[in-house]
This record gives sequence, structure tokens and C-alpha cells, in this order.
Amino acid sequence: MIVGGFIHRLDPILGQFAGFYLWWYGLCYSAGFLGMFLFLRRVRQPLGLTLSQVYSLTIFFALGLLLGARLVEVLFYEWPYYREHPWHIPALWLGGMSTHGVLLGSTVGTWLFCRRHGKPFLRIADALVIPGAFFMGIGRIGNFIDGQIVGRLTDVWWGVQFPDAEGFRHPVVLYDGLKNFLLIPWLLYVRQRRPAPGTVLAHFVFWYGFLRIFADLFRHYETSLLGLATGQSFNLFMSLLGAALLIWFRRKGGGPAGGEVAEAAAGSESEPPARLWAQRIVFAAILLFSLTLPSDRTQDIPARYAKRHPGLRYSLLYPRLEPSALLNTPAAEETKPPQEQSDSPPER
Repeated sequence: MIVGGFIHRLDPILGQFAGFYLWWYGLCYSAGFLGMFLFLRRVRQPLGLTLSQVYSLTIFFALGLLLGARLVEVLFYEWPYYREHPWHIPALWLGGMSTHGVLLGSTVGTWLFCRRHGKPFLRIADALVIPGAFFMGIGRIGNFIDGQIVGRLTDVWWGVQFPDAEGFRHPVVLYDGLKNFLLIPWLLYVRQRRPAPGTVLAHFVFWYGFLRIFADLFRHYETSLLGLATGQSFNLFMSLLGAALLIWFRRKGGGPAGGEVAEAAAGSESEPPARLWAQRIVFAAILLFSLTLPSDRTQDIPARYAKRHPGLRYSLLYPRLEPSALLNTPAAEETKPPQEQSDSPPER
């Protein structure tokens, strides 16, 4: 007999502003970006960053992350839908953000910042992966509150009955979130040993992908890539890439990755106030916009969340979406006959 310990009835919505709903899931993005900024501001002198460059790096990171997460979701997970509804691609407030796209996009954004400001990419990346692990961990809490990504049926006492799936299931996003949080002390330990530049980044890439392979064994994937579940293909690629980078940086050697001043952060006190205020406004706008992100899948918002948040209404921002155009979730279909299958979105 399958039993469990928690029935998921969490309201995913924080409030409403200017026609947009504000979400716990989106708040996790905002908290992650803010944590990134506070961490960089604390370690900016060893990294040779001015306060203005801290704002700039955080903005590059955040914009790259949002664009990368969206593009990977659209191209690899929901292309059949967006091929028919391309005007919804910019509508991030309808959901649709890929975790692996988060990693890719934030990397590209960081590289663009380093190229523009003449900073050493590997040293910056070695520092960023620490708050990055926090970002990935808190993001999984947002996934859990959303209640969308569910695991296989289970009889463990900590099983969860999610809103869109029958029976008690493994809370796989909490497994993955715990893994991400546990990476933080390990990455700090590696960085304190002052390894060659790029080593901390390589550890993050390897351990994130390798450990997630085991967490994703409890998940369902409706899409596939190279003969494997799409997410597992990305996990395997990250594991191999991380292992290759570890070998490469160990053989290459070089100066220490952390704990030394890469270059003087001169001029931080003489930065134009107008530039700082402009950067603050842009950063605040990113934090506020992130609050509008509802989930990692494209959703018919009122249809899916009305039971958990009474009062949801269709509008120009939240139109009625065709259920047949959205992918079905295998998790919700495991115990249902075909005529009762749910239109809930798949997990990734």
C-alpha cells in the first residue's frame, strides 16, 4: 500500500501587481540574484571588481540566465508548442524555464562581462559557482512550492501528494535542492585550497551533473535526446565535461584561484553616481520582473492554479491556452485511464 506524509496544498502566488501575478517560484529567482550580488560585493576586492562592475556582472549574469533558461526550454522541451505559438516566446510570465538553460545562459552572460571588462573568466567563474549553487538550491524550493515537478510513486513516509498527480510521490526537487546546497561547503573548501584557476568551476560542473543523474532516476521525462531522457543527456554531458575540465586544469596548473587580489579595485570610490544609480534601477527591474515567473513549464495559469489560488482570471496577459498544445505529464498519467489523463505539464 502506498502511503505518504504530506499533502501539497501550497498557494504558489504571493500577490498581484499591475496585472501580473507574483509567485514564490519567481521570488526564488529574485533571491538568487540578490544573493549573487551580495556575495560579489563582499569578495569584489580579491576579484579586482569595482562596485559598478559588481552591478554590471550581476546584471550580465541575470540577463544571460533568463535568456538561456528560456531558449533551452523553448528549443529542447516545448518546441512543438512554441513553433505554433511563437508570439508566446517572450511571455515568461506564462512559465517555461529550463534548469540546464540557467547554467548555460549564466555562463554566457559571465563570459560576455569578462570580455567587455577585461576580467579573467576562470577566476570570476570560480567565485560565481558558490552563490550559483545557492541559486540552484533555492530555485528547487520554488519548484516544490509550485508543485509541478514530481517523482515516482512511493511508500516512503516523506512522500508527497502533489496537486496534479495521483498518489504519494518522491519530492525529487527537494533531493536535487539538497544536493545543490551541499555543494556550497565543498566548493568553499576547494576554493580555500587555492587551486589553479578554473578548478572550482570544474568541480561544480562535474558534481552538479553527476549527482543529479541519481536524483533524476526518480523523475519522468517525456522528451528525449540522444536516446536518453533530455535532462539525463544534459546531466551526462555535464559530468563528462566537468571530469575533462578537472583533468585539464590539474595538468595545466597556474596561479591560485582564490584568496589573492587579481588586480587593484581602484577607482571604486570615484565611480560616477549617475552610472551606479542607473545600474541599481536596472538591477531592481530584474528583481521585480523575476517575481512574475510562475513555473518551469508553460502553463494555462488560471486553469492550473485556480484551485490553489481562488480568484485567478483570464486576461490579455494570461490567455486561455489549448490543452492539446501543451505536453502531458507522465507522472499524472501513471494511474489514470486514457480518458482521464491530465493536461499537466511534464517534469524536467
